[in-house]
Amino acid sequence: MSTKLTVAIPKGRIGASAISLLNSIGLAEVISPKSRKLVFIDREDIRYLLVKSVDVITYVENGVADLGIIGSDNIMEKDSDVYELMDLGFGQCKFSIAGLENQSLDNPNKLIKIATKYPNVTKKYFRDKNQKIEIITLNGSVELAPLVGLSNVIVDIVETGNTLKANGLSVIEDMHEVSAKLIVNRGSYRFKSSIIEDIVRRLEVRLGD
Repeated sequence: MSTKLTVAIPKGRIGASAISLLNSIGLAEVISPKSRKLVFIDREDIRYLLVKSVDVITYVENGVADLGIIGSDNIMEKDSDVYELMDLGFGQCKFSIAGLENQSLDNPNKLIKIATKYPNVTKKYFRDKNQKIEIITLNGSVELAPLVGLSNVIVDIVETGNTLKANGLSVIEDMHEVSAKLIVNRGSYRFKSSIIEDIVRRLEVRLGD
């Protein structure tokens, strides 16, 4: 079925907040949180794809989705060819360096082992600091790495810091602010500008309330 627009929405907390925001401007009301469906079409003939958060950019970059809602951590890590249209005002957290107490990052000649899910963000940040590093890429529970001697520190997304504290870790240095963004495929922005700009205007009015 042909639709006017396709929007990729991540599963999980960011997705729940995204759906709530879209609902507030009369969109995406067809999406049921209890459904196991992955594709929904609403009354404005807009299609929604529910996908893993790390895949949102892939769908948008390849033109399968026109718009996507995703945390800026994923945008920075993937360095993809998409436009960021606006900040959506939720999902705020930070990229931070964390480790055991008394850890120091002040010696550029010392090799620092860093465990992270975000190797590209980490490489760029420490390259700009002229710091020697070795990256150990992990897919989960990076907090464990310093505790067992796999790494000196970690780079991860930090919201409340409770998980760090529970594992005897603390933030050494904040790197970047992170929040949810609305992104668009470059071709879609050119050929579907009218409907996209209408959605952006509606979101701006809602977020400005």
